[in-house]
Amino acid sequence: MTISWTDDLNTGIEVIDKQHMRIVDYINDLELAHQKQDHEAVGRVLDDLVDYTLSHFAFEESLQEEAGYEYCKPHKKVHELFVRRVNEYVERFRLGDDVTAEIHKLLKSWLINHIKRDDADYVAAVKANMIGIISEKEKKKDIGWFRRFFK
Repeated sequence: MTISWTDDLNTGIEVIDKQHMRIVDYINDLELAHQKQDHEAVGRVLDDLVDYTLSHFAFEESLQEEAGYEYCKPHKKVHELFVRRVNEYVERFRLGDDVTAEIHKLLKSWLINHIKRDDADYVAAVKANMIGIISEKEKKKDIGWFRRFFK
């Protein structure tokens, strides 16, 4: 069964929400390839999904570090454990096991729970940091504009 994006999955951080939506698309693509019994397509989707998810995790972790999120290290550990688990499924797939239904179920439940719980916890810190960065840039921009007239 495919995943439908619902408002309760939004973090309120647009870039993160778009990345999560793309991961949902990959999970749905995996389901479609499995339904078509297209082994090659399943392999491609798994590879793309793993690559994209790794880059998403790295981006998310960098936002947390920049924001000084106090649970950044445990959050990263959750990511690492998940990647290890997914890689085990991918390895089994490459050895010829039909793990597509299992991995789809894992991805679907893990992603939804992760967004609603783990990711929801860092949103306030990251948003506050982003607002601070934007505010600083605006101040510098305003001062720069003002200084051009009074050199």
